[in-house]
Amino acid sequence: MSAMPPTHPAELMRTALSVLTQVAADLAPLGDMFAADGHELALVGGPVRDAFLGRRSDDHDFATSAPPEVTERILRAWGEATWDMGREFGTIGARRGEAIVEVTTYRTEEYDPTSRKPTVAFGDTLEGDLSRRDFRVNAMAVRLPDLTFVDPFSGLSDLADGVLRTPSSPQQSFEDDPLRMMRAARFASTLGLDVAPEVMAAMSELAPRLAIVSAERVQGELVKTLMAPAPRRGIELLVETGLADVVLPELPAMQLEIDEHHRHKDVYAHSLTVLEQAIDLETGPDGAVPGPDLVLRIAALLHDIGKPATRRNEPGGRVSFHHHEIVGAKMARKRMRALAFDKATTAAVTDLIALHLRFHGYGEAAWTDSAVRRYVTDAGPQLERLHRLTRADCTTRNRKKAERLSHAYDDLEARIAELREQEELDAVRPDLDGNQIMEILGIGPSREVGLAYKHLLALRMEEGPLGPERATAELRAWWEANRP
Repeated sequence: MSAMPPTHPAELMRTALSVLTQVAADLAPLGDMFAADGHELALVGGPVRDAFLGRRSDDHDFATSAPPEVTERILRAWGEATWDMGREFGTIGARRGEAIVEVTTYRTEEYDPTSRKPTVAFGDTLEGDLSRRDFRVNAMAVRLPDLTFVDPFSGLSDLADGVLRTPSSPQQSFEDDPLRMMRAARFASTLGLDVAPEVMAAMSELAPRLAIVSAERVQGELVKTLMAPAPRRGIELLVETGLADVVLPELPAMQLEIDEHHRHKDVYAHSLTVLEQAIDLETGPDGAVPGPDLVLRIAALLHDIGKPATRRNEPGGRVSFHHHEIVGAKMARKRMRALAFDKATTAAVTDLIALHLRFHGYGEAAWTDSAVRRYVTDAGPQLERLHRLTRADCTTRNRKKAERLSHAYDDLEARIAELREQEELDAVRPDLDGNQIMEILGIGPSREVGLAYKHLLALRMEEGPLGPERATAELRAWWEANRP
C-alpha cells in the first residue's frame, strides 16, 4: 500500500454523509435518551474517521458527559444486553440487534513515569475528551441525535492530506501514553498515512519510554500492524524510529548482515521482501491459508533472525550462516514469549522458522519417498504455510535461478499430492499401534513398547505402508534382536 493520496475535505464529507446518515437512523434514539437525561452523546474516534473513508462498522464508540452509572441505566433501557467494559475507565457496552456500542465518560488520562498503566480522570467536555486522543484523525466526533460534526484539531484536513499528527504536541501525547508511538506504525500500515516529521522525531526521541508499556499491549499493536494490508510501512517505521530496538531488537540487528546470495542490501531488507511475497501467497477464506495469516507473516518476518548470531566468513570471501534456522527458531521463541504470545502461535512460528531451509537442495538431488514423508510429517499442520514461506523466501534477481527453484517446488508439491493419494500421508503412523505391539510381543506397558513403536515408524517412513503381516514379522525380528 502506497501513501494515501491527498483528497479534498469536501469530497470526504460527501463520502461520510451517507454512512453517518445510516448510523443516525439506527442510533438516534440512543442520542435522544441521553439528551432527555440531560447528557451529551457523540460518536468518536475510529468510526468517525472510517465514515470519511466510506467504511461502516457495527461496533460504535461513543463519548458522553454522563457518569458510568447513568450510562449503564440508559443502556439497559435501550439495549438487549449490557456489560461492564471497565467501569474504572468509564466504559459500558451494550448490544441492540446487530449494533454494538461502547460508551465512555469524557475523560483524560496520562502515564505515571514509573507505571505501566494509565491513570484516568473523568472530564466534562467533548473537546477536552478529544484533546487526549492519540491522533487528530481520531479526534473527530459527531454529536447525536443532530449529527453535528466536531473537529477541533483539524483531523479532517489531516485525513484529506494523508498525514498523521497529534492533537497536542507529539512529545506530550507520547509521554501520556507511549503505546501511541506503535499506533502510528499501525495507522501507517492500515490507512496508508504518512507520519508527520515532528511526530516521527518525537517517536525517535521517546522510543525508550515504550519499555514501560505492558507486553500484552505492545503485542496487540504489533499484531494489528502485521495484519494490516501493508505491514512493511509500519515495520519500517518501527525500525527507523528505534521503536523496534525496544519491541523487536532482532529485526534491526539484521541490517548489519549481508545475505549470502549477495542479492540484497541486507538480511533485513530481504526479510521485508519475503514478508510481502508471503502475503501475496495467502489465499481467500476458502483456501489453505486464508489471509491475513498472523503465523505466516511473523514467520516470514523473522525467518532469518538467526543469521547475525551464525555469520561466519569463509575462504574466498564467502559468508555462511550455518544452522541459522535452528538458532533463529530459538530466538523467535524467546522473543514471542517476551511479547506474551500464546503457546500455539509461538510453536507454529518457530516450527516454520526451523523448517524453512529444509527444501533447499531438492532441485539438485531428487528426494526419496521417505524424505518426502518426513518433510510432510515434520511440517505437520504447518505444511501449507511452509509451502508459502519457502516460495516467498526466493528473492533472487536471477530469473533462471528463481524459475528453477519454483519448478523444483512445483515438483515437490506434486510428489506430496501423489503420495497423499497413495497413503495417509497427513497422519503417518506405524501399521501397528501400542496395544497391538504389546499383544504380539506378550508384554505390558514399558519402555520397550515405545522403542518398538519408533522402529516401526522408521520403517513406515522409509518404505511406506507395510501391511499387518509384514509389520508383525518386522516387529518380531526386532524383538528377537533387542529384547532385554
